[in-house]
Amino acid sequence: MRKKRVLIMGAAGRDFHNFNVLYRDNRQHEVVAFTATQIPNIEKRKYPAKLAGKLYPRGIPIVSEKDLEKLITKSKIDEVVFSYSDVSNQYVMERAALVIASGADFKLLGKNGTMLKSKRPVIAVCAARTGSGKSQTTRRVCQLLREKGKNPVVIRHPMPYGDLTKQICQRFASIPDMDKHHCTIEEREEYEPHILQGTVVYAGVDYEVILREAEKEADVIVWDGGNNDISFFIPDVYITVVDPHRPGDELSYFPGQTNLLLADVALINKIDTADYEDIEQVRYNIKMTNPKAILIEAASPIYVQKPELIRGKNVLVVEDGPTLTHGGMTYGAGVIAAQKFGAKDIIDPRPWVKGEIKKTFESYPEIGALLPAMGYSKKQINDLERTIDSIPCDSVIIATPVDLAKILKINKPSVRVRYELQEIGKPDLEGVIEELLKKKKK
Repeated sequence: MRKKRVLIMGAAGRDFHNFNVLYRDNRQHEVVAFTATQIPNIEKRKYPAKLAGKLYPRGIPIVSEKDLEKLITKSKIDEVVFSYSDVSNQYVMERAALVIASGADFKLLGKNGTMLKSKRPVIAVCAARTGSGKSQTTRRVCQLLREKGKNPVVIRHPMPYGDLTKQICQRFASIPDMDKHHCTIEEREEYEPHILQGTVVYAGVDYEVILREAEKEADVIVWDGGNNDISFFIPDVYITVVDPHRPGDELSYFPGQTNLLLADVALINKIDTADYEDIEQVRYNIKMTNPKAILIEAASPIYVQKPELIRGKNVLVVEDGPTLTHGGMTYGAGVIAAQKFGAKDIIDPRPWVKGEIKKTFESYPEIGALLPAMGYSKKQINDLERTIDSIPCDSVIIATPVDLAKILKINKPSVRVRYELQEIGKPDLEGVIEELLKKKKK
Protein backbone atom coordinates (compact mmCIF):
# COMPACT_ATOMS: atom_id res chain seq x y z
CA MET A 1 0.00 0.00 0.00
CA ARG A 2 1.12 3.56 -0.70
CA LYS A 3 2.16 5.48 2.38
CA LYS A 4 -0.35 8.09 3.51
CA ARG A 5 1.20 11.52 3.01
CA VAL A 6 0.78 13.65 6.12
CA LEU A 7 1.14 17.34 6.94
CA ILE A 8 1.29 18.39 10.61
CA MET A 9 0.04 21.89 11.46
CA GLY A 10 1.78 23.27 14.53
CA ALA A 11 3.63 25.97 16.43
CA ALA A 12 6.87 24.25 17.56
CA GLY A 13 5.42 22.23 20.43
CA ARG A 14 2.46 19.88 20.26
CA ASP A 15 3.23 19.17 16.59
CA PHE A 16 6.67 17.74 17.40
CA HIS A 17 5.24 15.68 20.27
CA ASN A 18 2.50 14.22 18.07
CA PHE A 19 5.08 13.29 15.46
CA ASN A 20 7.40 11.68 18.02
CA VAL A 21 4.77 9.44 19.59
CA LEU A 22 2.68 8.51 16.53
CA TYR A 23 4.56 9.07 13.27
CA ARG A 24 8.32 8.87 13.81
CA ASP A 25 8.64 5.12 13.30
CA ASN A 26 5.35 4.64 11.46
CA ARG A 27 5.97 3.10 8.03
CA GLN A 28 2.36 3.52 6.97
CA HIS A 29 2.65 7.31 6.98
CA GLU A 30 5.10 9.78 5.52
CA VAL A 31 5.20 13.20 7.19
CA VAL A 32 6.00 15.57 4.34
CA ALA A 33 6.27 18.78 6.37
CA PHE A 34 5.29 20.72 9.47
CA THR A 35 3.59 24.09 9.10
CA ALA A 36 4.24 26.81 11.67
CA THR A 37 2.22 29.72 13.07
CA GLN A 38 1.69 31.81 16.26
CA ILE A 39 5.41 32.04 17.15
CA PRO A 40 7.65 34.35 15.07
CA ASN A 41 10.54 32.95 13.00
CA ILE A 42 10.07 29.25 13.72
CA GLU A 43 9.50 28.27 10.09
CA LYS A 44 12.23 27.87 7.43
CA ARG A 45 13.92 25.31 9.69
CA LYS A 46 14.02 21.53 9.62
CA TYR A 47 12.93 19.01 12.15
CA PRO A 48 16.38 17.39 12.24
CA ALA A 49 17.17 13.81 11.29
CA LYS A 50 18.51 13.21 14.82
CA LEU A 51 14.98 13.70 16.12
CA ALA A 52 12.98 12.58 13.07
CA GLY A 53 14.44 9.06 13.12
CA LYS A 54 15.71 6.56 10.57
CA LEU A 55 12.74 7.02 8.20
CA TYR A 56 13.72 10.68 7.68
CA PRO A 57 17.48 10.83 7.06
CA ARG A 58 17.15 14.36 5.63
CA GLY A 59 14.87 15.63 8.37
CA ILE A 60 11.47 17.23 7.79
CA PRO A 61 10.95 20.81 6.54
CA ILE A 62 9.06 23.36 8.63
CA VAL A 63 7.19 25.90 6.50
CA SER A 64 4.81 28.76 7.11
CA GLU A 65 1.13 27.92 7.52
CA LYS A 66 0.48 30.59 4.90
CA ASP A 67 1.63 28.01 2.33
CA LEU A 68 -0.91 25.41 3.52
CA GLU A 69 -3.15 25.25 0.43
CA LYS A 70 -0.26 25.17 -2.04
CA LEU A 71 1.52 22.50 -0.04
CA ILE A 72 -1.52 20.23 0.13
CA THR A 73 -1.95 20.41 -3.64
CA LYS A 74 1.70 20.37 -4.72
CA SER A 75 2.78 17.60 -2.33
CA LYS A 76 -0.38 15.51 -2.77
CA ILE A 77 -1.15 15.50 0.95
CA ASP A 78 -3.67 12.89 2.08
CA GLU A 79 -4.09 13.95 5.69
CA VAL A 80 -3.55 17.15 7.69
CA VAL A 81 -3.13 16.80 11.47
CA PHE A 82 -4.02 19.93 13.45
CA SER A 83 -1.51 20.16 16.33
CA TYR A 84 -1.51 23.50 18.10
CA SER A 85 -3.60 25.20 20.76
CA ASP A 86 -5.39 28.27 22.08
CA VAL A 87 -7.55 28.94 19.07
CA SER A 88 -11.32 29.25 18.88
CA ASN A 89 -13.46 26.30 17.88
CA GLN A 90 -14.58 28.44 14.94
CA TYR A 91 -10.94 28.87 13.86
CA VAL A 92 -10.33 25.10 13.96
CA MET A 93 -13.31 24.44 11.72
CA GLU A 94 -12.24 27.20 9.33
CA ARG A 95 -8.87 25.47 9.00
CA ALA A 96 -10.71 22.16 8.54
CA ALA A 97 -12.85 23.63 5.76
CA LEU A 98 -9.75 24.95 3.98
CA VAL A 99 -7.95 21.61 4.24
CA ILE A 100 -10.95 19.61 3.04
CA ALA A 101 -11.57 21.99 0.14
CA SER A 102 -7.91 21.55 -0.82
CA GLY A 103 -8.41 17.80 -1.11
CA ALA A 104 -7.01 16.35 2.15
CA ASP A 105 -8.55 14.82 5.26
CA PHE A 106 -8.50 16.86 8.48
CA LYS A 107 -7.56 15.12 11.71
CA LEU A 108 -7.42 15.85 15.45
CA LEU A 109 -5.54 13.48 17.75
CA GLY A 110 -6.92 12.21 21.06
CA LYS A 111 -5.44 11.65 24.49
CA ASN A 112 -5.04 7.86 24.23
CA GLY A 113 -2.55 8.09 21.40
CA THR A 114 -0.59 11.09 22.65
CA MET A 115 -0.33 10.84 26.45
CA LEU A 116 2.72 9.04 27.83
CA LYS A 117 2.61 6.82 30.93
CA SER A 118 4.86 7.73 33.86
CA LYS A 119 6.30 5.49 36.58
CA ARG A 120 5.65 8.32 39.05
CA PRO A 121 2.43 10.00 40.14
CA VAL A 122 1.52 12.82 37.75
CA ILE A 123 -0.36 16.02 38.52
CA ALA A 124 -1.25 17.86 35.30
CA VAL A 125 -1.96 21.59 35.37
CA CYS A 126 -3.73 22.77 32.20
CA ALA A 127 -6.10 25.60 31.35
CA ALA A 128 -9.08 26.82 29.36
CA ARG A 129 -7.00 29.65 27.85
CA THR A 130 -3.42 30.84 27.98
CA GLY A 131 -2.90 33.39 30.74
CA SER A 132 -5.44 31.77 33.07
CA GLY A 133 -2.87 31.17 35.81
CA LYS A 134 -1.33 27.75 35.20
CA SER A 135 2.13 28.78 36.35
CA GLN A 136 1.12 30.07 39.79
CA THR A 137 -1.12 27.02 40.19
CA THR A 138 1.82 24.74 39.36
CA ARG A 139 4.00 26.61 41.86
CA ARG A 140 1.33 26.20 44.53
CA VAL A 141 1.10 22.46 43.81
CA CYS A 142 4.90 22.11 44.11
CA GLN A 143 4.91 24.07 47.37
CA LEU A 144 2.27 21.77 48.87
CA LEU A 145 4.12 18.65 47.73
CA ARG A 146 7.35 19.84 49.35
CA GLU A 147 5.48 20.60 52.58
CA LYS A 148 4.40 16.96 52.56
CA GLY A 149 7.98 15.71 52.14
CA LYS A 150 7.80 14.99 48.41
CA ASN A 151 10.23 16.13 45.72
CA PRO A 152 8.25 17.53 42.77
CA VAL A 153 9.85 17.95 39.35
CA VAL A 154 8.13 20.17 36.82
CA ILE A 155 7.99 19.20 33.16
CA ARG A 156 7.07 22.22 31.08
CA HIS A 157 5.22 22.26 27.78
CA PRO A 158 7.72 22.64 24.89
CA MET A 159 9.11 25.96 23.70
CA PRO A 160 11.91 24.76 21.36
CA TYR A 161 12.57 27.85 19.30
CA GLY A 162 16.33 27.40 18.81
CA ASP A 163 18.57 24.53 17.66
CA LEU A 164 16.30 21.52 18.08
CA THR A 165 19.20 19.05 18.28
CA LYS A 166 20.42 20.88 21.40
CA GLN A 167 16.96 20.97 22.94
CA ILE A 168 16.04 17.30 22.95
CA CYS A 169 16.07 17.17 26.76
CA GLN A 170 16.85 20.25 28.86
CA ARG A 171 17.19 20.46 32.65
CA PHE A 172 16.95 23.77 34.49
CA ALA A 173 17.98 23.91 38.15
CA SER A 174 19.62 27.36 38.27
CA ILE A 175 19.63 30.74 36.53
CA PRO A 176 22.94 29.91 34.76
CA ASP A 177 21.20 26.86 33.24
CA MET A 178 18.89 29.25 31.37
CA ASP A 179 21.89 31.23 30.14
CA LYS A 180 23.58 28.02 29.01
CA HIS A 181 20.56 27.06 26.93
CA HIS A 182 20.14 30.59 25.48
CA CYS A 183 16.55 30.82 26.70
CA THR A 184 14.10 33.29 25.18
CA ILE A 185 12.09 35.67 27.34
CA GLU A 186 9.09 33.35 27.10
CA GLU A 187 11.15 30.41 28.33
CA ARG A 188 12.61 32.45 31.19
CA GLU A 189 9.12 33.57 32.18
CA GLU A 190 8.11 29.95 32.63
CA TYR A 191 11.29 28.48 34.15
CA GLU A 192 12.65 31.18 36.45
CA PRO A 193 9.78 31.29 39.01
CA HIS A 194 10.05 27.52 39.49
CA ILE A 195 13.83 27.66 39.81
CA LEU A 196 13.64 30.44 42.41
CA GLN A 197 11.15 28.29 44.32
CA GLY A 198 13.68 25.44 44.34
CA THR A 199 11.96 23.24 41.76
CA VAL A 200 13.87 21.55 38.93
CA VAL A 201 12.30 22.06 35.50
CA TYR A 202 12.61 19.85 32.43
CA ALA A 203 11.59 20.82 28.91
CA GLY A 204 12.67 20.28 25.31
CA VAL A 205 11.49 18.32 22.29
CA ASP A 206 11.40 14.57 22.98
CA TYR A 207 9.06 14.07 25.92
CA GLU A 208 9.63 10.34 26.24
CA VAL A 209 13.31 11.06 26.91
CA ILE A 210 12.42 14.03 29.13
CA LEU A 211 9.96 12.03 31.21
CA ARG A 212 12.40 9.18 31.85
CA GLU A 213 15.12 11.62 32.94
CA ALA A 214 12.76 13.53 35.23
CA GLU A 215 11.53 10.30 36.84
CA LYS A 216 15.07 9.61 38.09
CA GLU A 217 14.87 12.50 40.58
CA ALA A 218 11.13 13.07 41.10
CA ASP A 219 8.71 11.72 43.66
CA VAL A 220 5.90 13.41 41.72
CA ILE A 221 5.85 14.73 38.14
CA VAL A 222 4.01 18.04 37.76
CA TRP A 223 3.02 18.82 34.19
CA ASP A 224 3.05 22.58 33.60
CA GLY A 225 0.99 23.04 30.45
CA GLY A 226 1.42 25.65 27.76
CA ASN A 227 -1.34 27.71 26.15
CA ASN A 228 -4.48 25.65 26.74
CA ASP A 229 -3.02 22.39 25.43
CA ILE A 230 -3.91 19.02 26.95
CA SER A 231 -1.37 17.09 29.02
CA PHE A 232 1.41 15.09 27.35
CA PHE A 233 1.27 12.58 30.23
CA ILE A 234 -1.47 10.38 31.71
CA PRO A 235 -2.33 12.22 34.94
CA ASP A 236 -3.40 10.93 38.32
CA VAL A 237 -4.94 14.34 38.94
CA TYR A 238 -5.98 16.67 36.12
CA ILE A 239 -6.29 20.34 37.15
CA THR A 240 -7.84 22.78 34.67
CA VAL A 241 -7.53 26.51 35.43
CA VAL A 242 -10.40 28.69 34.17
CA ASP A 243 -10.29 32.48 33.79
CA PRO A 244 -13.47 34.43 34.65
CA HIS A 245 -12.05 37.48 32.86
CA ARG A 246 -12.90 35.57 29.66
CA PRO A 247 -16.21 33.91 30.56
CA GLY A 248 -17.47 31.45 27.99
CA ASP A 249 -14.04 30.78 26.46
CA GLU A 250 -13.88 27.53 28.45
CA LEU A 251 -16.60 26.26 26.09
CA SER A 252 -15.46 27.81 22.83
CA TYR A 253 -11.67 27.42 22.60
CA PHE A 254 -9.61 24.46 21.45
CA PRO A 255 -8.48 22.37 23.23
CA GLY A 256 -9.39 24.19 26.44
CA GLN A 257 -12.88 22.74 26.34
CA THR A 258 -11.26 19.28 26.28
CA ASN A 259 -9.27 20.23 29.38
CA LEU A 260 -12.50 21.15 31.14
CA LEU A 261 -14.06 17.82 30.19
CA LEU A 262 -10.96 15.95 31.42
CA ALA A 263 -10.67 17.90 34.69
CA ASP A 264 -10.68 16.21 38.07
CA VAL A 265 -10.32 19.72 39.47
CA ALA A 266 -11.68 22.89 37.86
CA LEU A 267 -9.97 25.90 39.42
CA ILE A 268 -11.60 29.30 38.89
CA ASN A 269 -8.75 31.77 39.25
CA LYS A 270 -8.67 35.60 39.64
CA ILE A 271 -11.98 35.85 41.51
CA ASP A 272 -10.52 38.86 43.33
CA THR A 273 -10.48 40.94 40.14
CA ALA A 274 -13.30 39.47 38.01
CA ASP A 275 -16.92 40.63 37.90
CA TYR A 276 -19.39 38.62 39.97
CA GLU A 277 -21.62 37.90 36.95
CA ASP A 278 -18.66 36.51 35.00
CA ILE A 279 -17.61 34.27 37.89
CA GLU A 280 -21.17 32.94 38.11
CA GLN A 281 -21.24 32.23 34.38
CA VAL A 282 -17.98 30.29 34.55
CA ARG A 283 -19.17 28.37 37.61
CA TYR A 284 -22.38 27.45 35.78
CA ASN A 285 -20.51 26.38 32.63
CA ILE A 286 -18.23 24.10 34.66
CA LYS A 287 -21.12 22.44 36.47
CA MET A 288 -23.03 21.88 33.23
CA THR A 289 -19.99 20.57 31.34
CA ASN A 290 -18.24 18.49 34.01
CA PRO A 291 -20.38 18.16 37.15
CA LYS A 292 -18.00 15.58 38.67
CA ALA A 293 -15.07 18.01 38.79
CA ILE A 294 -14.02 19.36 42.19
CA LEU A 295 -14.58 23.12 42.04
CA ILE A 296 -11.89 25.27 43.65
CA GLU A 297 -11.95 29.05 43.69
CA ALA A 298 -8.77 31.11 43.95
CA ALA A 299 -7.42 34.63 43.80
CA SER A 300 -4.20 35.92 42.27
CA PRO A 301 -3.41 38.85 44.57
CA ILE A 302 -0.77 41.23 43.23
CA TYR A 303 2.30 42.44 45.11
CA VAL A 304 4.24 45.60 44.31
CA GLN A 305 7.38 46.56 46.24
CA LYS A 306 7.47 50.25 45.28
CA PRO A 307 3.92 51.54 44.74
CA GLU A 308 5.27 55.12 44.80
CA LEU A 309 6.62 54.45 41.29
CA ILE A 310 2.99 54.01 40.16
CA ARG A 311 0.97 56.49 42.21
CA GLY A 312 0.34 59.66 40.21
CA LYS A 313 2.72 58.60 37.42
CA ASN A 314 2.39 58.21 33.67
CA VAL A 315 3.26 54.53 33.35
CA LEU A 316 4.09 52.08 30.59
CA VAL A 317 2.62 48.63 31.29
CA VAL A 318 4.51 45.59 30.00
CA GLU A 319 2.51 42.36 30.14
CA ASP A 320 3.16 38.69 29.31
CA GLY A 321 3.49 38.35 25.51
CA PRO A 322 1.47 35.19 24.69
CA THR A 323 -1.38 36.27 26.98
CA LEU A 324 -1.82 39.48 24.97
CA THR A 325 -1.25 37.93 21.53
CA HIS A 326 -2.97 34.59 20.91
CA GLY A 327 -4.35 34.67 24.49
CA GLY A 328 -6.58 37.57 23.47
CA MET A 329 -6.41 39.44 26.80
CA THR A 330 -6.51 43.24 26.63
CA TYR A 331 -5.25 43.70 30.19
CA GLY A 332 -3.44 41.80 32.92
CA ALA A 333 -1.80 42.19 36.32
CA GLY A 334 0.05 45.32 35.20
CA VAL A 335 -3.14 47.18 34.36
CA ILE A 336 -4.74 46.03 37.60
CA ALA A 337 -1.68 47.31 39.51
CA ALA A 338 -1.84 50.66 37.67
CA GLN A 339 -5.47 51.06 38.66
CA LYS A 340 -5.04 49.81 42.23
CA PHE A 341 -2.10 52.06 43.05
CA GLY A 342 -3.44 55.17 41.33
CA ALA A 343 -1.43 55.68 38.16
CA LYS A 344 -2.14 59.00 36.48
CA ASP A 345 -2.25 57.46 33.00
CA ILE A 346 -1.23 54.34 31.07
CA ILE A 347 0.87 55.39 28.09
CA ASP A 348 -0.08 53.86 24.73
CA PRO A 349 3.19 52.45 23.31
CA ARG A 350 2.03 52.11 19.71
CA PRO A 351 3.41 55.42 18.37
CA TRP A 352 6.92 54.37 19.47
CA VAL A 353 7.10 50.62 18.72
CA LYS A 354 10.18 49.41 16.85
CA GLY A 355 11.01 46.63 14.42
CA GLU A 356 9.50 43.26 15.27
CA ILE A 357 7.46 44.73 18.12
CA LYS A 358 5.68 46.84 15.50
CA LYS A 359 5.01 43.65 13.52
CA THR A 360 3.45 42.10 16.64
CA PHE A 361 0.94 44.96 16.86
CA GLU A 362 0.21 44.59 13.15
CA SER A 363 -0.55 40.89 13.68
CA TYR A 364 -2.51 41.47 16.91
CA PRO A 365 -4.07 44.99 16.73
CA GLU A 366 -6.45 44.14 19.57
CA ILE A 367 -3.57 44.37 22.09
CA GLY A 368 -4.27 48.07 22.52
CA ALA A 369 -2.39 50.33 24.93
CA LEU A 370 -0.11 47.69 26.41
CA LEU A 371 3.35 46.43 25.51
CA PRO A 372 3.72 42.64 25.11
CA ALA A 373 7.03 41.23 26.38
CA MET A 374 8.00 39.62 23.10
CA GLY A 375 11.47 38.10 23.05
CA TYR A 376 11.74 35.01 20.86
CA SER A 377 15.04 36.16 19.32
CA LYS A 378 17.93 38.53 20.04
CA LYS A 379 16.55 40.99 17.50
CA GLN A 380 13.11 40.94 19.06
CA ILE A 381 14.61 41.46 22.53
CA ASN A 382 16.64 44.38 21.16
CA ASP A 383 13.52 45.86 19.53
CA LEU A 384 11.65 45.52 22.83
CA GLU A 385 14.45 47.35 24.63
CA ARG A 386 14.53 50.12 22.02
CA THR A 387 10.75 50.47 22.21
CA ILE A 388 10.76 50.88 26.00
CA ASP A 389 13.61 53.39 25.82
CA SER A 390 11.74 55.57 23.32
CA ILE A 391 8.43 55.81 25.19
CA PRO A 392 7.94 59.00 27.24
CA CYS A 393 6.78 57.74 30.61
CA ASP A 394 7.65 58.26 34.28
CA SER A 395 8.04 54.57 35.09
CA VAL A 396 7.59 51.06 33.70
CA ILE A 397 5.30 48.46 35.27
CA ILE A 398 6.72 45.01 34.55
CA ALA A 399 3.94 42.44 34.93
CA THR A 400 5.75 39.44 33.47
CA PRO A 401 6.70 36.29 35.43
CA VAL A 402 10.39 37.10 34.88
CA ASP A 403 12.09 40.35 35.88
CA LEU A 404 12.72 42.03 32.52
CA ALA A 405 15.04 44.54 34.18
CA LYS A 406 17.58 41.71 34.47
CA ILE A 407 17.35 40.94 30.74
CA LEU A 408 16.86 44.40 29.21
CA LYS A 409 18.60 47.70 29.84
CA ILE A 410 15.66 49.86 30.91
CA ASN A 411 16.52 53.56 31.13
CA LYS A 412 13.55 54.44 33.35
CA PRO A 413 12.45 53.57 36.90
CA SER A 414 10.68 50.21 36.87
CA VAL A 415 8.49 48.33 39.27
CA ARG A 416 7.70 44.66 39.12
CA VAL A 417 4.28 43.18 39.77
CA ARG A 418 4.19 39.70 41.33
CA TYR A 419 1.21 37.43 41.77
CA GLU A 420 0.70 34.06 43.44
CA LEU A 421 -2.25 31.69 43.76
CA GLN A 422 -4.35 31.90 46.91
CA GLU A 423 -7.21 29.44 47.29
CA ILE A 424 -10.41 30.74 48.82
CA GLY A 425 -12.19 28.41 51.26
CA LYS A 426 -12.66 24.68 50.76
CA PRO A 427 -12.13 22.46 48.84
CA ASP A 428 -8.52 23.43 48.14
CA LEU A 429 -5.45 22.03 46.43
CA GLU A 430 -4.00 20.69 49.66
CA GLY A 431 -6.98 18.39 50.08
CA VAL A 432 -6.67 17.18 46.48
CA ILE A 433 -2.95 16.42 46.92
CA GLU A 434 -3.52 14.65 50.24
CA GLU A 435 -6.09 12.40 48.58
CA LEU A 436 -3.69 11.59 45.73
CA LEU A 437 -0.86 10.66 48.12
CA LYS A 438 -3.21 8.46 50.17
CA LYS A 439 -4.23 6.55 47.03
CA LYS A 440 -0.60 6.02 46.01
CA LYS A 441 0.23 4.54 49.43
CA LYS A 442 -2.39 1.81 49.02
